[in-house]
Amino acid sequence: MNTSAPTTTSNTAIASLVFGILSWIAIPFIGAIVAIVCGHLARGEIRRAPPGTLQGDGLAVGGLILGYLHIVIVVCFVVFAFTFLGGIAWFAAHLH
Repeated sequence: MNTSAPTTTSNTAIASLVFGILSWIAIPFIGAIVAIVCGHLARGEIRRAPPGTLQGDGLAVGGLILGYLHIVIVVCFVVFAFTFLGGIAWFAAHLH
């Protein structure tokens, strides 16, 4: 007879992955932040749970990767846009 607790998947890990995907499709930036927060919460929750009772670390990591990657790309785009547009504005101002 098996007396171990049943294995379940962390709802927070599922939410992390879902918001990580949504950050690329429907709700940019905010979805990425939610994915990152939920991913870290889920990984902590899974580590604190008794061994073998809570799964979903891979889902949480997937959400973290999608969220962080989205944030990095948005920041790079913003920096590029300000640098490029700022350079054009500086050049135009000093053209005369």
